[in-house]
Amino acid sequence: MITVTEELAIPENELWFTASGSGGPGGQHVNKTSSRITLWFDVAGSPSLGPEQKERIQQRLPTRINKNGLLHISAQRHRSQTANREQTIERFAQLLADALEESPTRKKTRIPRRAKKRRLENKKHQGRKKQLRTKIPFDEQ
Repeated sequence: MITVTEELAIPENELWFTASGSGGPGGQHVNKTSSRITLWFDVAGSPSLGPEQKERIQQRLPTRINKNGLLHISAQRHRSQTANREQTIERFAQLLADALEESPTRKKTRIPRRAKKRRLENKKHQGRKKQLRTKIPFDEQ
């Protein structure tokens, strides 16, 4: 079981992994082995997630979900498949936790009266400065 939040844990049998060749450190070793690991998770078909959770994940992680509803995360930092697999699982849990986190509602605030007054005074000052730059005095126009 992969613990995402206190209320949500996803069984490992809902995930599957694919290996492919990766770049990065390793020299000749990189050319011979498939050390990049890609984690796949079916968001739409997961029995562990509720409908609201599925909707929230799809809204907050649209670039990581393909048109078939599969979430994919890959890792290729390490030379071994097992280390990359561990990294993808950690990133998966963190991404889901962040996506499912409730964002606080915005509290409406007012602009302070003094700030409005200061802004208008600054605008008037800038306008006077530009009037003084004209060749013809403002009164004769």
